[in-house]
Amino acid sequence: MGMSDEIRSALAARIRDHSAKVAVMGLGYVGLPLAVVFAEAGYTVVGIDPIESKVESINRGESYVMDIPSEQLAALVSAGKLRATTDTSVLAEADAVSICVPTPLRKTGDPDLSFIVSATESLAPFLHSGMVVVLESSTYPGTTRELMLPVLTECCELQAGRDFFLAFSPERVDPGRKDWTTINTPKVVGGITPQCSDMAELWYGQALQTVVKVSSCEVAEMSKLLENTFRMINIGLVNELAIMCDRLGVDVWEVIDAAATKPFGFMKFTPGPGLGGHCIPIDPLYLSWKLKSLNYTARFIELASEINTGMPRFVLRKVQDALNEAGKPLKNSRVLVLGAAYKPDIDDMRESPALDVIGLLMQLKADVRYHDPFVPKIEHDGWALHSVDDLMKEVAAADCVVIITNHSSYDYAAILEQASLIVDTRNGLGAMGKNQSKVVRL
Repeated sequence: MGMSDEIRSALAARIRDHSAKVAVMGLGYVGLPLAVVFAEAGYTVVGIDPIESKVESINRGESYVMDIPSEQLAALVSAGKLRATTDTSVLAEADAVSICVPTPLRKTGDPDLSFIVSATESLAPFLHSGMVVVLESSTYPGTTRELMLPVLTECCELQAGRDFFLAFSPERVDPGRKDWTTINTPKVVGGITPQCSDMAELWYGQALQTVVKVSSCEVAEMSKLLENTFRMINIGLVNELAIMCDRLGVDVWEVIDAAATKPFGFMKFTPGPGLGGHCIPIDPLYLSWKLKSLNYTARFIELASEINTGMPRFVLRKVQDALNEAGKPLKNSRVLVLGAAYKPDIDDMRESPALDVIGLLMQLKADVRYHDPFVPKIEHDGWALHSVDDLMKEVAAADCVVIITNHSSYDYAAILEQASLIVDTRNGLGAMGKNQSKVVRL
């Protein structure tokens, strides 16, 4: 048996008997659930994050991620299976490392890979023989091989696939879901070499129910972008359909429900005030940016992005027109926005269209209030608001109520009864809102 075979065999043995020490870099909505899954599978896990308050919270057994109950976290911490630190030197003892750091877009529209670069540079001094490293952060095809690999190997003689194992596995977290979670959502993995793919598959397969191995990290990177580009483009399609139906005087929600009765060849998407969350509004633009460097324009992505980013202004016009019909100008009108999170029943504000809608209303001097049972305060782009305390009092006092996020906890029947005017961008009122003179639907 050669030296490289011995390294693979030894690491595989530690992974199989769960004696491998696991590190997770980045303890947000992706990293913390992943760390919990590995710890519950029997591994000893250390989470690494530069934010001291997160580290202290985890070590107290207090979760700040909605999908992880504090009781579940506290049990793992007290059992010594999971702890957190800001000290990257613990990577020296790690056998397996998952990197789960943010990858936002800059204002110029190009990917901000500074978090991946920083994490890789922090890991590089502690890279050692017999270590498997998996990047989970959404990014463009080529990042793992072209950006991470050179940083990890420039100061050492270790070789990927021989001495250590580098792979990409796209996160597929959908915050707030109970049916598909980190442990049972199929996990795609692809490595720099076949040996890297094999080791990543072996490791993740010890904790996750289904692992799907692909031929390369580029395939894995591209698969994530396809998933979210598919959703972005189809949401763009139904958002444009909503605009067209508005012009035609046709009920878009009835059209969609009718089309959805077809048992094949159609997948139901619904319109809304814009795109939110980290993945769908952003991931396709990584691909678009990458293709521009290859002199190719991703036309579907560019068009869908244009339509989706224009939806908050479409909502603004709906509010303006509704108030005009009621004989009121938007300026100084009291507008109550219901829902600030990007989707129902979570506290995630990332890229939420509510931010754009509120900002546009403020620009036109509306008296804007908001309510969200999960988001007590918003600070964005130089303005700040607190969620109102007495919801129904504000509903009754508002000149217009705008439903942006259709949280399930809202009593829509009571809101319909108390409000003088409603603009419903999510069909939150459902059948109650049809044929109501005081309800304007998207």
